[in-house]
Amino acid sequence: MDRKDLLSGEVRDLKISGKTTLNELMGAFSRSGGFTSAKVATAFTIMKKMFEEENTTFLSFPADIIATGARGVINELVKRHLVDVIITTNGTLDHDIARTYMKYYSGSFDYSDRELKDLGINRLGNVFVPDESYGEIIEAKVQPFLETAFEKKKEWSGSDLLREFGMQMKSDDSILYNAAKNSIPVFVPGMTDGSFGSQLWSFYERNRSFKVDLLKDEHDLSDIIFDAKKTGALMVGGGISKHHTIWWNQFRGGLDYAIYITTAQEYDGSLSGAKLEEAISWRKMREDAEFVNVIGDATVILPLLVGAYL
Repeated sequence: MDRKDLLSGEVRDLKISGKTTLNELMGAFSRSGGFTSAKVATAFTIMKKMFEEENTTFLSFPADIIATGARGVINELVKRHLVDVIITTNGTLDHDIARTYMKYYSGSFDYSDRELKDLGINRLGNVFVPDESYGEIIEAKVQPFLETAFEKKKEWSGSDLLREFGMQMKSDDSILYNAAKNSIPVFVPGMTDGSFGSQLWSFYERNRSFKVDLLKDEHDLSDIIFDAKKTGALMVGGGISKHHTIWWNQFRGGLDYAIYITTAQEYDGSLSGAKLEEAISWRKMREDAEFVNVIGDATVILPLLVGAYL
């Protein structure tokens, strides 16, 4: 590129008022020059392409944000069928089930955890989760469901089991329900983790012919990947959700589009901190892919992106 090309986009001041819409703000971000605002604007442009072009769109995220109001943003993407595949962690199942029937509460990062333990309150960052709003309610809802599912058949793939469970929740606030209603498969590679996983184990202890076939999930993912003309991914946070998304996409030469929102740093070599550029060397991202890394809290960035689109 020559000098003229590099100096083509003038930095312009943000001009906002009480009447500025999220979409207008996103346009202003694109002209602001820096720093994270410009990356958020780039993410918005890529996200629009993923949602509007003929594209198989993956949505990956960890469980913690489902304990917050950001669950509503994820749920809106699912309700509107803007994504085609969900890859997440087992805690997402826990929080989605628990919050469908019970309440979590705003708390504090700084409260005494020793006192909270004595009060029967669990702390997830600055979210307070009473004992009765977590393990107890999950057991009460999952065990009767497993009895019914077991009567239908003895062996299930993970995603089929979650679709069956989602349909019986019948709550418009539930990610699992809306995913089932819209035939969006939910894959949880670490399905034996967490409270839902413990319910599977507990049921298996009493019914040894009960099986969850996670390799069937991998077979279904392979069909999705090899049938896709293009793939994109909105990845919130790292860990197994992010890795499983980019791992499977390597078998088709990598993602065509990707947005990665994270607070992790790459200096320790972790997958969560690894920028999308690193995935190119592993062939999990195409060399010519459109992508952006946005460093920041997804509970702030995700509502901005999705709200501006909607």
